[in-house]
Amino acid sequence: MRRNIHHGVSDGVTYQDTNGIPHAVEGEMTPVVRVIGWLITGMLLVAVLAGLWRGMNSHQGFIVDVVNGLKASEVGFAIVLILLGSIVEGFGYGLSLGTRWPYTRNIAVLMVRGDPEAAHRLVATLVGLVALALVILSPSITTISGLSLIVVTALFGMGTLYVLAGRAPAFVHGTHGLLAYGVFLVYLTGLVYPGLDFWSYLSAVGALHALLLAVFLGGMTTGQRGFGTAIGPFVKPQKASQWTIAAHVSAALLLVATLGWMMPAYPVAFYLAVTQVAVGFLLFHAVNLKPRDPGVMVVFHQSMVLLMSLAIVLQWR
Repeated sequence: MRRNIHHGVSDGVTYQDTNGIPHAVEGEMTPVVRVIGWLITGMLLVAVLAGLWRGMNSHQGFIVDVVNGLKASEVGFAIVLILLGSIVEGFGYGLSLGTRWPYTRNIAVLMVRGDPEAAHRLVATLVGLVALALVILSPSITTISGLSLIVVTALFGMGTLYVLAGRAPAFVHGTHGLLAYGVFLVYLTGLVYPGLDFWSYLSAVGALHALLLAVFLGGMTTGQRGFGTAIGPFVKPQKASQWTIAAHVSAALLLVATLGWMMPAYPVAFYLAVTQVAVGFLLFHAVNLKPRDPGVMVVFHQSMVLLMSLAIVLQWR
């Protein structure tokens, strides 16, 4: 048995069972969500075109050309997937499909109507299919690692739904975000540095260690506060969500210090990290003002992390 709980126009509709456990929480389809959705669609098309361009200009034989094209597109798809996750969080769509996973019968219709969570799951499927094709066409440590990470990320993605519903620990949410960046980095480094062992590369690049720690604790922060719950202003942390965000801020400052110590190796990433600290404080206030849908600041915050990741990988020598 279900009952509808109406929270108001800005809060959408929550569907709960008789025990008060949320099955689905509909986000609000605002003009901002629609604009961002169109931008994401444009990014998907750019990723496809980038893959076609890379493949047609590779000139290393048909199979190798196809593989190079798929790698280029996969990097773009991974970026889109992470940004879709930030839209889901920022605009209150985390439980728009409830805890049903991975699909619902009308998921394609919901995506066309603009549901970011439906789009997130279908793009995740696309990322997985491209990864499978890469393993078949070019089995290597990079392609096999990428597909393996995608499978584990998807399983933790299911777990994030239960985190938001209050039935799983925040660690699951943090791990999901960490793995999503792992997928992105595997294909990015494979594209930029062909033949490089990703795991050896990752172990050698300290800047990425600091960045991924901040990513993990950022996901933990979202998971710890749950769905639609404010963290609350504080000087000394008093509850778990406040202790988690204090750890996340410490990790962000550690990232700034690490990149500063490594200067001038990663100048772009350093200045982005300094700016990100200010963006993070703005996001903290947005979460407390509108805990269920803090808005575009979440997307901007995630975009900055993606840019830092790109800057570190592209400037590595």
